[in-house]
Amino acid sequence: MSKQKTKFCCQECGYESPKWMGKCPGCQSWNTMVEEIETVVRTQGMTSAIPKTKEKPTPINQIESSPEPRVVTTNKELNRVLGGGIVPGSLILVGGDPGIGKSTLLLQTSFELTKAGLKVLYISGEESVKQTKLRADRLNAASPLLYVLCETNLELIEEAIQEMNPDFLVIDSIQTVFHPTVTSAPGTVSQVRECTGHFMRIAKGKGIATVLVGHVTKEGAIAGPRMLEHMVDCVLYFEGERHHSYRVLRAVKNRFGSTNEIGIFEMQEVGLVEVSNPSELFLQERPLGVAGSTVVASMEGTRPVLVEIQALVSQTNFPSPRRMATGVDHNRLSLIIAVLEKRMGMFLQNQDAYLNVAGGVKLDEPAVDLAIAISIASSFRDQPTQPYDVVFGEIGLTGEVRGVSRIDQRVKEAEKLGFRRVIMPEKSLKGWSPPKGMEIIGVNTVAEALKAALG
Repeated sequence: MSKQKTKFCCQECGYESPKWMGKCPGCQSWNTMVEEIETVVRTQGMTSAIPKTKEKPTPINQIESSPEPRVVTTNKELNRVLGGGIVPGSLILVGGDPGIGKSTLLLQTSFELTKAGLKVLYISGEESVKQTKLRADRLNAASPLLYVLCETNLELIEEAIQEMNPDFLVIDSIQTVFHPTVTSAPGTVSQVRECTGHFMRIAKGKGIATVLVGHVTKEGAIAGPRMLEHMVDCVLYFEGERHHSYRVLRAVKNRFGSTNEIGIFEMQEVGLVEVSNPSELFLQERPLGVAGSTVVASMEGTRPVLVEIQALVSQTNFPSPRRMATGVDHNRLSLIIAVLEKRMGMFLQNQDAYLNVAGGVKLDEPAVDLAIAISIASSFRDQPTQPYDVVFGEIGLTGEVRGVSRIDQRVKEAEKLGFRRVIMPEKSLKGWSPPKGMEIIGVNTVAEALKAALG
């Protein structure tokens, strides 16, 4: 026998409550509790409700391990983010702001896979078949092995998958798919959780690489319960400024590769084009010999990226100065300003400080601390930095410069782009030999770094 009862579920975090509340106790969001009908199935005994399985526990040393086979696409940036290629049977979740290029990237990837003889099923719940065809014509991505279906009913989608048995499956998007037996509306927590579970079983059971497109909230997180990210094998976020043509594909979870890799693309008329040398791209508009501009060598996974950090320090008439940061953590900026005030004697309490990472890139590595400090000091003193200097290093609260990893890769990337001098932690000078023609300056404190960079 079955019995229906009503519950209220938060659409942001999945918190459930028997009564409606204006503010969710789980995520503290307002007006996110939505009424849903839950069907409770009562059974006569416990044994009938427990699924039976023939699997038995196996000692881990008796389990055969083999490398996962991968489908390598022609898109090198996508291969890098995924850890070397697409793993058959994996479940991938792609999120990003509206219009950032999620559907464009997946349609281009689907077309590239058909060139290798793979059968691809692209299911669109937001666009009609004709709209998808128009995008494919614009991207030159038409292929007889690329099948398109406009459907949101999960049972009909499963029938299409059973009949076609594709090698690659795209669901655009998971928030539009609904299960007929679940009474809540499409996009709610119950529907997203149930539909994702079905696609996970299909991907694992049939070995179909499946990509789910997820909507994001106004805070930038993927909409729906947090459980959605735990169920999938890989979570990719599409980042980028609306007024910039560059897009960054970042992996925040990957069971088959590193979670620190990024892929950089440029949006053009023919679609997303991969950027093979992002350092040159980010530095092509860099002004030379100006105050407040410093080049930092940051590591994004296994890739060194040279980015320009710009700082502007100006006097304010208000009692509390402003601290604004774009591309780096706001709290990190406040910490470095406090170190400059305490250890270097800079009076910044009546100065507004603005920091920007050129190109719309987000840097969260501690190795960018020294470049931030030099940029702020350069703007405060109105002294230009050397145009062919590269800076990196972590700053401690006592004003010391701490060592960082992957020094040789950072320096080689700087040499390749024509930089002549590197200011770095002295503790990282051991264990490697710098390339010829590069001047390496090791520093132990922020004072030494400012003296080397600004004189």
